[in-house]
Amino acid sequence: MNLAKVLVADDHPLFRAAVLHALRDGVAVGQTLEVASASALTQVLDEHPEVDLVLLDLSMPGARGFSSLVWLRGERPDIPVIIISSNDHPRVIRRAQQFGAVGFIPKSAPVEAIRNAVTAVMAGDTCFPPLAAERSERDALLAARLARLTPQQFRVLVCVADGLLNKQIAYELGLAENTVKVHVTAILKKLECNSRTQAALLVKALEPEGDPGLPDAGA
Repeated sequence: MNLAKVLVADDHPLFRAAVLHALRDGVAVGQTLEVASASALTQVLDEHPEVDLVLLDLSMPGARGFSSLVWLRGERPDIPVIIISSNDHPRVIRRAQQFGAVGFIPKSAPVEAIRNAVTAVMAGDTCFPPLAAERSERDALLAARLARLTPQQFRVLVCVADGLLNKQIAYELGLAENTVKVHVTAILKKLECNSRTQAALLVKALEPEGDPGLPDAGA
C-alpha cells in the first residue's frame, strides 16, 4: 500500500494531536496535514491537491454543519472524507453518509477505532457505526440541489446564510461586489429559490440536527 497524505480538519488542537498520533502509529500514512477552520481547509487543499484522505470535524469555525462535507464532495469528489464528531446520533451518521462521507468516527472512539477506520477507507471500503436512522429523501434532494453549485457559488451561499450583504461577501471572499451579485442570482436560480432567505434555509438544513424540510420552489 502506498503511503497516503492525510488532512485532519478539527478546531481542537488536543484532538488533532491525538488523531495524528494514531495515524502515525500503525497506519500507512506518509504525511499528515492539519487545519482548524473551513477557510484553512480550502487553502490547504489548494496548496496540496494530492491529499488522499480528509478527516473532517462538523463544528469548525466557518462551517455550517455538513457544509464543508458538501463543499468537499463538489470541489474534490476524488478525495474520500471521514467525519469525526462528538455528535454520534444515528441521524447525524446517516446524514453524513447521504452527503457523501465514506466513514464516521465518534470522538469518543478509542485510538484503535480511528486506525481501523482510516485503514478500511484507504483500502477502498467504508466505515460507519451501525445505523438505526432511515435514509431521508429530503436529504437526498438537498444534496442534489447543492451539487448544482460551483465551489465559489457554495462559498457565497454560506456567506448569504450568515446574513452578510453583497459588499461584505465581496470583502470576505476577495471578489468584486458585482461578481457576488452575479453569483447570488445564479445561486437562487440553481436552487430554485425566490429569495436569499429561502437559500439560507437550505444551508441551515445542513446543521447536524437541522430541519431537513426544504423550501419548495416558488414558495
